[in-house]
Amino acid sequence: MNLHEYQAKDVFRSYGIPVPAGKVAASPEEAVEAARALGGSAWVVKAQVHAGGRGKAGGVKLARELETVRTAAERMLGKALVTQQTGPEGLPVERVYVESGSEIARELYLSLTLNRERGRLALIASAAGGMDIEEVAHRTPEKILAATVHPAAGLAPHQARELAFGVGLAGAQTAQFQSLAAALYRLYLEKDLSLVEINPLIVTAEGALVALDAKINVDDSALFRHPELAQLRDASQEDPMERRAAEHDLNYVSLDGNIACMVNGAGLAMATMDLIKLHGGQPANFLDVGGGATSERVTVAFELILSNSRVRAVLVNIFGGIVRCDLIAEGIINAVQKVRVRVPVVVRLEGTNADKAREMLAQSGLKITPASDLTDAARKVVALAKGKA
Repeated sequence: MNLHEYQAKDVFRSYGIPVPAGKVAASPEEAVEAARALGGSAWVVKAQVHAGGRGKAGGVKLARELETVRTAAERMLGKALVTQQTGPEGLPVERVYVESGSEIARELYLSLTLNRERGRLALIASAAGGMDIEEVAHRTPEKILAATVHPAAGLAPHQARELAFGVGLAGAQTAQFQSLAAALYRLYLEKDLSLVEINPLIVTAEGALVALDAKINVDDSALFRHPELAQLRDASQEDPMERRAAEHDLNYVSLDGNIACMVNGAGLAMATMDLIKLHGGQPANFLDVGGGATSERVTVAFELILSNSRVRAVLVNIFGGIVRCDLIAEGIINAVQKVRVRVPVVVRLEGTNADKAREMLAQSGLKITPASDLTDAARKVVALAKGKA
């Protein structure tokens, strides 16, 4: 689960991480009042969406007059902000964050995340702050510095100091960086995060380190331990179908193709999508119904994948280990009858009670195309999606 910038900065404040003063607003009038309350002569108006690249997309505006604050808020609120991370449909802007302007001497990058290859946390820093960090890593990888944290020892002071020296800090700034890194590490562990990122971490004209931006991703599986974070969820920033799938314990990810997939097991789902691509088709989604799939969940899954108007065919690929194939077949029959499926459905079933399941489908009287194996299923569904017999 992602947090908005203003929410992440509230969390930062509670951990002693320095951030500029700011207020959230849901209307142009509230934005002006926020700027007036903050005082000063310069403010930054930021669109609140769960995506990076806001500045390049017009989602971050500097204002030196209250009327400019109003105008910036009017242009953002109620609109969809399209960035390189959102896709062409963009994300809705329902709030803006009005922040006091900062005098920036330097921009750095700092984050903490899990290095899955090593199975340990990595504290990452770069002198190339304020830029797309993936682009920096691609073009100038030598500018990316990292310290691997041993889980037993934790983040050592010398690791933070070495990174501080590496990005060109010295003197009191090194101590500030060390304190800030320690706070990030404590935040990451205590709140069960998957990513905490500051881009940019600025050095002000007075030489202080301040988190000018804030990004926090929370591990969904740990949200039950953090109700104060769970209540910050913004459903408007999430894919509607992915959100509905999560409500039924289904693992669903929207894709751009026209062949809907319903599979049990993440590995089998990936293999299914690979074979569809191999035979010239395009998957419309990743959907893992899980090992404990029931007839009811299969029905919900069918309704979900068919709510995508791009779908031209459906491939059901089930290997019955824990789950029984006859239960899946029952769910397929119920779903096809209930949803009134108007696109071809190809079904491949193997494993526990597979013969019984095939018999149920054959006797259902429904237009369901059986497949003998996964390759056969992929070929058939791709042909049907293209309108071929």
